Amino acid sequence: MGQKAFTERIDSKKLGKSSYGLFDLAKKEKNFLMIVAALTFVAGMITPYTQAAAWFGFMLAGYSAIANDSIQSIGTFIASNSKTKWYILWLFIGLIFIAAIANSWIVNDGDVSSGRLTAKGFETAPTSFQFLQLAAPLILLILTRFKMPVSTSFLLLNVFATKSSGITSVLNKSLVGYLLAFVVAIIVWFIVGKVLNKFVKGKAASWWKPVQWITSGFLWFQWVQQDSSNIAIFLPRQLDVIELTCFVGFIFLGLGLLFYLKGDRIQEIVTEKAGITDVRAATLVDFTYACLLYYFKTLNKIPMSTTWVFLGLLAGREVAISLSKKRAKKRSKSLVKSFKMMSKDFAIASVGLIISLILALAINEDVRAEIFASLF
Repeated sequence: MGQKAFTERIDSKKLGKSSYGLFDLAKKEKNFLMIVAALTFVAGMITPYTQAAAWFGFMLAGYSAIANDSIQSIGTFIASNSKTKWYILWLFIGLIFIAAIANSWIVNDGDVSSGRLTAKGFETAPTSFQFLQLAAPLILLILTRFKMPVSTSFLLLNVFATKSSGITSVLNKSLVGYLLAFVVAIIVWFIVGKVLNKFVKGKAASWWKPVQWITSGFLWFQWVQQDSSNIAIFLPRQLDVIELTCFVGFIFLGLGLLFYLKGDRIQEIVTEKAGITDVRAATLVDFTYACLLYYFKTLNKIPMSTTWVFLGLLAGREVAISLSKKRAKKRSKSLVKSFKMMSKDFAIASVGLIISLILALAINEDVRAEIFASLF
């Protein structure tokens, strides 16, 4: 057999394997892909009708945003309470969601985003829609299905930005959030982690459970106040009572589905981290993360990527755990593993940023002109 024929045979085998892999994946995800195709068709048909498009986009964003962000907001809560009935967890988290949104609606005169959409570039509600704006939550839904934790703030907010400063302000705050969370996590797990390992061994005492529930509730409240803007971006900046009821009711039911599915596939991002299913570790992660979100909430009204803050927190925690290993060889091996995991998570999270920038440039001529003017 000649070299050319041999090469062609090898290439055809590789192509066959690749084609079979794609076909097998498509077959496995047939129902999901059919749902996405149907929703894409509806999005294309409904785009010209502003009010219908606003609520359709909200529903898509509502489920896809919370499903993707569930790893950071309620992921550790689900992981450490796997033996508790799903509907008990749902009612607990769902009622806190209602309380957080009601608080924002009352305090901010009908605004459910806790004032996050008053930032420059996001203060005006859409008066018309483009197909790509409705496609953004569908892209997020696909990324979530394939266990890719991306920034819902970037993917959903940037496509509505009317000024490039709106995009850069969200990006800058998110990068600062990642770095601060990384440093804080290393400090916390060096100090508190060693104390826990020394004095808290064996099975967790019964009082840890209510402490963790209180901490998870506090975290969830902070997250809702930060990221409700990602969902509300499609809607008017002030909602009336009927609109508020629709907003809260849909998200409440969506949370029920999410808990029934136990966080769905993306939950594996949390469960793969060292010792995170232990109630004590989960409580410490949630409390540290909640404090960081509270700090950034009070810092200013600019929206930010809570996903990047969470990934920075997990990365710092993994590095601190690795550095605490006593044996040099074991410590070195653990550090390499931690940095690989950190690089993978950061790379995947960056996908959402890149997609959001592409969509923002494609959708908004003013943003496109501003960015090109600054570059050239």
